[in-house]
Amino acid sequence: MRYDLADRNEKWPQNKTGKYYVDQACIACDACITTAPDHYLMNDEAGHAYVSKQPEGPAEEELMKEAMESCPVEAIGDDGE
Repeated sequence: MRYDLADRNEKWPQNKTGKYYVDQACIACDACITTAPDHYLMNDEAGHAYVSKQPEGPAEEELMKEAMESCPVEAIGDDGE
C-alpha cells in the first residue's frame, strides 16, 4: 500500500534519502519517535521530526508504517522509492 498524504515537495531536508519522509505539516507530537525511535529523530530547535534511518527488512518496514499511521496530521509520507 502506498501512502501519499504527506507532500514530498515539502519534506524536510534532514530526512534520510529513501521512500519515507516527514513533511512540513509535522507538529512535533513525538508519535513517530515513540513508535519507531531508531528511525525518527526530533529537530528540537526547528520543532519537527524527520526520518533518520530508512527501514532495512520487513520488521523495520512495519515499524515505519505504524509510525506513519500514528501521525495525527499525516505528515509522514511513503513515495514508494
